[in-house]
Amino acid sequence: MDTFNWYRERTSSPQQSKPQGSCDLTNLQLRFLCPQDINEVNTLCVDCFPVEYPRSWYEDITSNPKFYSLAAIHKSAIVGIIVAEIKLYIKLSPKEREVVSPSAGKFTQVGYILSLGVIKSYRRSGIASLLLDNLVSHLSSLESHNCKAIFLHVLSSNSSAISFYERKNFRLHSFHPYYYMINGINKDGFVYVLYINGGHQQWKITDVLNYLYTAICELGVVRWTISKARKTARRFWPRIRRIATQNTSTIMIDCS
Repeated sequence: MDTFNWYRERTSSPQQSKPQGSCDLTNLQLRFLCPQDINEVNTLCVDCFPVEYPRSWYEDITSNPKFYSLAAIHKSAIVGIIVAEIKLYIKLSPKEREVVSPSAGKFTQVGYILSLGVIKSYRRSGIASLLLDNLVSHLSSLESHNCKAIFLHVLSSNSSAISFYERKNFRLHSFHPYYYMINGINKDGFVYVLYINGGHQQWKITDVLNYLYTAICELGVVRWTISKARKTARRFWPRIRRIATQNTSTIMIDCS
């Protein structure tokens, strides 16, 4: 995905230094959201995201069990959240299906991160990492073995978020022009993916050939075959040379 570097360099703004967060993670608690959190979560989202969410969205993520909605609590206040939805492959849109190989089966699951945010005064304290690590750990567990990927959308100009996800081993999957609408202006986005539980992206024929070649090399079949061929050649070369010499002598006698 190095072909996207030109775009990121063109659209990314210089990062400014930020003060370190003031939260001691030993005093931090994690719990799932509940309907009583709606107003507080709304305030956090306004602080963290340029996108406006409708009231129904807050109602869903705080009450619907299909969402993995985890909050970080410090001094009884919500200082960070992660919201993800676990989806079946057969219920994904055609565009979303591109993030995982269909060979995994129609009942394969994928996790989609809708939101991950920490209020400004608590950023760079490791809270976002803690929330994301909990989600990844949950979806990588034995009971979630059918979940093969976790993906998300991110603003192409949000270099700090992109760097964060790349440090967490997410990889750039695709570029979506005009994906966001922010304050009436279209903004471009990227899709980032983390493959888990043996999941992988859709493969082209070149990917399959490269995989097979790598697998064969790792098994040592090529090295073993070459070694055997060399040993066989060394073993029979004196005999072949002797026969060739005798034939040459016979030809010379016949000619004389």
